[in-house]
Amino acid sequence: MNRRDLLLGGAGAGCRWLTPLGGLAACTAAAPALRVALNGWIGYAPFFLAQDLGHVPESAVRLLEFPSNTASMMALVNGEVAAAALTLDELLLAREGGLDVRAALVFDESAGADVLMARQDIDSLTALRGKRIGVEATGVGALMLSRALEAAQLHPTDVVKVPLTADQHVAAYTAQRVDAVITFEPMASRLRALGARPLLDSSRLPGLIVDVLAVSAQITPHQGEQLRQLLDGHFQALQHLRSNPANAARLLAQHQQIAPDAVLAAFSGIRLADAAANRGWLAGQNPGLSASARSVGQLMVHAKLLQRLPDTATLCDPRFLPEAA
Repeated sequence: MNRRDLLLGGAGAGCRWLTPLGGLAACTAAAPALRVALNGWIGYAPFFLAQDLGHVPESAVRLLEFPSNTASMMALVNGEVAAAALTLDELLLAREGGLDVRAALVFDESAGADVLMARQDIDSLTALRGKRIGVEATGVGALMLSRALEAAQLHPTDVVKVPLTADQHVAAYTAQRVDAVITFEPMASRLRALGARPLLDSSRLPGLIVDVLAVSAQITPHQGEQLRQLLDGHFQALQHLRSNPANAARLLAQHQQIAPDAVLAAFSGIRLADAAANRGWLAGQNPGLSASARSVGQLMVHAKLLQRLPDTATLCDPRFLPEAA
């Protein structure tokens, strides 16, 4: 089954599943695939590489592409998927909203791949005064905008915020509906090709943007096994990316809609987390992700994106990671 199939279509010919997370089936057939929501962010690309390399069959895991993390989060809220690739701040928003989800994987930490791009004539952050800035208001964009305005000593009322989801970034810039946009790879590379210039990127905001796989606490034991298969395949894909980057870039270029060399350049803007790093992020008495969540949570409370500091007691779920060698 193609990973671009519609969210609710094609799960099995002539068969309807009774529960949104694929619990009991209304007909005798193979158990449904684990449904995972994600978008085109370069840090999530190893999931697709794992399927291209044959490590994760689509009969076990369906990767469902959405236009933005906001849409992925809503699919998780609505029970249409069992897991979603989100940023840490979005995971905290979902949990404060009452959704029982935990981080089962850390994909990466952004180190330059999230970027504020602007027209060539806007040569500094202070030059953003009075300009239209495209931003996804509920995610990383809002945090980056807050930091950019702080660095420029501008007030939120000094700029015009234009709500955009990730799939709208390039089109809005091309149509001159915005003067600048807070975006990420691969859209950032497409905007550079159109002449946009970077004003601020995540390399100057260490620890702010961490990408995770948010998993419903209600997944079934069978889905847990599928999730383990997905994470095993993910780490095999990371190894392939390191050992054979040219082949990995060629496989991912079509999906990312950029050239193979641009794929590798995009990866250079993030720090991918292997299995050992994930155990540091998620396991032990003091998981690294919990510390990051407290720091990000403080920023979000200050920016009025969260009402209170996050409870990190059940934030991390390392059960599905491969055992240490």
